[in-house]
Amino acid sequence: MKQSNLLSSLFTALAVSAGLLISTTASSQVKLSPVAPPKTQSKAQLVNSIVVVVNDEVITRQELNEQILAVETNLKRQGTPLPDRAALQKQLLERMIVDRAQMQVAKENGMRVDDVMLDRTMLRLAEQNKMSLPEFRNQIEREGTSYAKFREEIRDDILKQRIREREVDSKIQVSETEIDNYLAADANNKVAKQELNLAHILISIPEKASAEQIAARRQRAEEVLQKLRSGADFAKTAVTYSDSSEALKGGDIGWREQDRLPQLFVDAISKVKVGEISEIVRSPNGFHIVKVNGKRAANDSKAAAAVQQSHARHILIKVSQIVTAAEAGQKLKEFKRKIEAKEATFEELAKTHSSDGSAAKGGDLGWLYPGDTVPEFEQAMDKLAINQISEPITTQFGVHIIQVTERKSDELSKDRQRMAARQAVRDRKSDEALQDWLREIRDRAYVDYRLEDK
Repeated sequence: MKQSNLLSSLFTALAVSAGLLISTTASSQVKLSPVAPPKTQSKAQLVNSIVVVVNDEVITRQELNEQILAVETNLKRQGTPLPDRAALQKQLLERMIVDRAQMQVAKENGMRVDDVMLDRTMLRLAEQNKMSLPEFRNQIEREGTSYAKFREEIRDDILKQRIREREVDSKIQVSETEIDNYLAADANNKVAKQELNLAHILISIPEKASAEQIAARRQRAEEVLQKLRSGADFAKTAVTYSDSSEALKGGDIGWREQDRLPQLFVDAISKVKVGEISEIVRSPNGFHIVKVNGKRAANDSKAAAAVQQSHARHILIKVSQIVTAAEAGQKLKEFKRKIEAKEATFEELAKTHSSDGSAAKGGDLGWLYPGDTVPEFEQAMDKLAINQISEPITTQFGVHIIQVTERKSDELSKDRQRMAARQAVRDRKSDEALQDWLREIRDRAYVDYRLEDK
C-alpha cells in the first residue's frame, strides 16, 4: 500500500465499517446535564453546540463538522463528486445516530475492548501496511489524524463488530433444505460463475409502513432512477439519497462472488452490462437500484472441488501486559534460528514454549483446508515452501511461527461442500439481516434533533 493513500484506505476499511462511520471517541460522549444552558453563549460554545440527542448521549456540532470534513476528504480522494453540503450533513448525521445507537447496545450488553486487544489490532494494521508500529503512527499523524483518536475509533469499530456478531450473525439460521437447494442449483447451473463488482442505492421503507408510505418511497426511488438516467453521478447520488449502509462509500459493495450476493441483486443485473444500472427492485428493506461496476470469471464449484490442503504446525506466544508483541516476535525469531541451525527441533520448542492447545502434539495442526484458520495465518502459510519456517506473524491469538510439512490436493468432501454451501447461504442473508437490525435499533432509540436548520 502506498503511504500517501494509507489514511484513505484505512478510513474506507475501518472507519467505515459496513458503511457506518465509526463514532467519535468515548471520552467525547457528553452526558446530558439537567442544568439549562445560559442564554448568552460564546462563539466557541456555539461551534460545539448539541445537534442531536441519542438516548442519554449527545452528538455535538464539532463532532459533526469533523466527520463531514473527513468524509469530504475521503470522497475527494476516491474521485467522487461532492454532494450538496446540506444533503451530506443530513446523510452523515443519520449514520452517526445509528452508529451511536450500536455503541450503546454494545455497552448495555457489557461489551468492552481492552487495551491489550487494541494493541494487537494496531500492530496487525501496521504489519498489513508493511510498517513498524512507530512508522504506522507517524504516517497516520502526517495525514492529519490524531493517532490517539484513530486508535479509539478502531476500538469502537471492534466493539461494533462484536455486537453485530452477537445480535445479527449468530441469529442467522440456515436450514438443511436451503443447503440442499443451493447444492442442487449449483449442480444444475450450466452458466460459468462470476464475481461481480456492484454498487447500489437503497430507498428504505419504514417498519410496518402504510400503503401511502410505501408509495411515497417508491416515488422517491423513481425520482432517483430518473436522475441517474439523466446522467447524474452514481456515487454522488448514493451519498445524497441512499439509506444503505454503503451510502457514504458511494454505494460501493465491491467485488463478491455471485453466490454470496443477495439473489435479488444477481437476478436484477443478469442482463445489465458493465457501467449500466438496473431497474428498481423491491426487497423487504425497500427499493434498490443496482449498478454493475465490473464482472469477471470465477472458479466454478467443480473446479473448486479439488482444493489444496496444508499439513502445518506452529508455535504461538500470546501477547499480554507482561509479554509485548515485539518481545514475542524476538523470542520466535530466536526459535527459528535454533531450528534452522539444528540446535533444537520444532516439535521440542513447541512442546516447551507454545501457548496453543497443539503444544502437546509439537504444534501439529493437522491437515488444514482453506478457511480453517484466520486470514493472516493462512496467507503466511500458503507462501511457505515445504519445511520452510515463516517469519513471526501476528494474529488475533498472538504471534506465531509456522512450518508446512506436507501439501496435497484433494477432492472437497461432501461435508466440506455442505459447509461451503451453508456459508454462501448465510452470506446471502447477512446483508438483509444487518439492515433489519440497524433499522430496529434506530427505531428504538430516542432521538431529539437540536439543529437550528432542521
